[in-house]
Amino acid sequence: MTKAPASNSDTVGSKPILVFDSGIGGLTVLREARLLMPERGFIYVADDAGFPYGGWEEAPLKARIVNLFGKLLDRYDPEAVIVACNTAFTLAGAELRLAFPTMRFIGTVPAIKPAAERTRSGLVSVLATPGTVKRAYTRDLIQSFASQCHVRLVGSENLARIAEAYIRGDAVDDDAVRAEIAPCFLEQDGARTDIVVLACTHYPFLANVFRRLAPWPVDWLDPAEAIARQARRLVPQVEGAEHPDGFDFAVFTSGSQDFATRRLMQGMGLSVAPPVDGLI
Repeated sequence: MTKAPASNSDTVGSKPILVFDSGIGGLTVLREARLLMPERGFIYVADDAGFPYGGWEEAPLKARIVNLFGKLLDRYDPEAVIVACNTAFTLAGAELRLAFPTMRFIGTVPAIKPAAERTRSGLVSVLATPGTVKRAYTRDLIQSFASQCHVRLVGSENLARIAEAYIRGDAVDDDAVRAEIAPCFLEQDGARTDIVVLACTHYPFLANVFRRLAPWPVDWLDPAEAIARQARRLVPQVEGAEHPDGFDFAVFTSGSQDFATRRLMQGMGLSVAPPVDGLI
C-alpha cells in the first residue's frame, strides 16, 4: 500500500503525525500540534462516516475504531497518532495500545486534573458528549484528581453537530446553544461554577459563543495545547528535518465532502485526499 512520503530531505525518522477525530473538531488540536512540531507532516483523519460518536453503543464503536486504525496505520505508517477525540480514546485507547504496541498514541481525556487544580469555588463542570460522560474512565479521573471538588458531568446530545455546522460557516441558534450549556452553571452555598472543561475537541470552536451566552464568566478549559505539548514530548525531533512542502492532507471516511468543508480544509492548509477504498 502507499505510504506517506518522508520529508524533502528524506531524513530518516521524519515520518508524519496522524491526527484522528470523529469529525473536524480535532482541527483545534492539529492547529496547536503544528506550532510545536513544524518539521513534521500531518495527516488529519475524520471518521465522518461514523459521526457523531456520542450516540454509539460501546462494543460496535470500539470495534470500528480498532478496525479503522489497523487500516490507517498500515496505509500511512505515521510516527505517532494523536487521538483528538475524548469519546474515542476513553473508550478504545487501551485496546489501541494493545493492538498496536509499537505505535505512539497520544490520547485526549477530559482535563479534570487541571480543572481541579485551578478552581477556586470547588464547582467544576465537564461539558462532553454522552459517550464521554458515561465512561468509567471519566469517573475514574474525577475520583483520582477531583475528589475534593463538586464535578458536574454534562452530556450534550447536540453540541458536536452544532459545532460542525458552525465551523463550516452556518449560523448558530443562540437559544439552542444556551440550552446545551445551561446545566454547566451551578450555584451552591454562595459559590458558583468557575471552570467548565471542554471535553470534546469540537467545543473550543464555540468558545466565544459560550462566553457570550454564559450567565456569568467562567474559565472554559481547552485541552488542545496540553495535548500538543504531550505529543511534542513523545515525538523525537529529528535534527535537520524540514516540513515536506505541500504534504499535509485530510482523509474523510465517508469519501464525500461539501464545498464548505473543502474550503475549511484549504484554510487550514490541508488538501483533501481522494476516497480510500476499503478504509471502512
